[in-house]
Amino acid sequence: MAIILDDEAPIHGDVLEVILSHVPLVDLVPASCVSKSWSRAITSSLRCFNKPKPWLIIHTQCTRSPYHISVHAYDPRSHVWLEISQPSIKYVSALRSSHSNLLYMLSPSKLSFSFDPMNVTWHHVDAPRVWRTDPIVAHIAGSIVIAGGTSDFEDDPLAVEVYNMETRTWETCESMPPILKDSAASTWLSIATTGDKLIVAEKFTGVTHCFDPKTKNWAGPYELRPDPRIFHSIIGFSNDRLTLIGMIGDAENVTGVKIWKVNTENFECEKMGEMPPALIKKLKSETFGVSSVSVCLAGDYAYMYKSSEMAEEIVGWEFKNGGGLRWWSMNNAATGDGNRSERVVFTCSVIGLPDLQRAMSLENRKFAVKL
Repeated sequence: MAIILDDEAPIHGDVLEVILSHVPLVDLVPASCVSKSWSRAITSSLRCFNKPKPWLIIHTQCTRSPYHISVHAYDPRSHVWLEISQPSIKYVSALRSSHSNLLYMLSPSKLSFSFDPMNVTWHHVDAPRVWRTDPIVAHIAGSIVIAGGTSDFEDDPLAVEVYNMETRTWETCESMPPILKDSAASTWLSIATTGDKLIVAEKFTGVTHCFDPKTKNWAGPYELRPDPRIFHSIIGFSNDRLTLIGMIGDAENVTGVKIWKVNTENFECEKMGEMPPALIKKLKSETFGVSSVSVCLAGDYAYMYKSSEMAEEIVGWEFKNGGGLRWWSMNNAATGDGNRSERVVFTCSVIGLPDLQRAMSLENRKFAVKL
């Protein structure tokens, strides 16, 4: 197949596909509109030469009125940072993120949330019946689960409520297990969602439970401590893989960061790799050590960063097909825009050409590559 533009020499399809594999994904959107032949070539190039990879998206919310949110994104396929201009989102409360791709704002009267890859669509619903200040929040199979984190004025610190997106109603469920009474808040718990369950793990003990939004019941406890030297851990789920990240040593002297794959049936752990010592130093906070790190996962990519402050560097790894991990670090292009009056949250999603086409078709939304 050859593609001819006016009087120019023809570009044969396979050559064009190789050329297109070096073009940033965001620039392939207008290129796909040139002609049907170009659209086919772009589709083939993305399938065969340089596939879309999960983006890391950084949302920075000003803590002063009008609470503007700026957005930066890193595309590992193209190795570029982008600045995304978008319409302002109606302010409800402080912006938060959960289990990699859920954004939400919760106030005593409203809950706003978004979970599509580019966070284009926002849902605005009444708040749960129980007022909460630091709950865990998760999106699972058409439901929003909110657990723990209740205000001191509430009777049940372990209360769980589920918002059914189909019926648009809140339902009360079995409370969190009593063992979590002193840690039932997002500060002390790490969560991950599979296709149908919420997994909740204590960061400092590894005690883990599962919640099924269909039966509205909890299961467990399970112990996620494959190495007795772990003093702090976090979990994440992507590509049908539950991942455990464990910090070895203590808060003052971190001797290692190890990665395990966790069997979601019996919670047995299989070691996958260990972070190079040089990268561990990039995650340390002067105030909180590495206890303040968080992780975002999507597809075969993971991004780890300091959540207590604007991270100047971000550590990433890729789960390789043949086993093992490929490590790297990168400068955070959003740091130049940050200051103490801003709140920073991270999400991660597999962004494909249709996701970008949808986002770029919307009014007042622009993407610019940061040089």
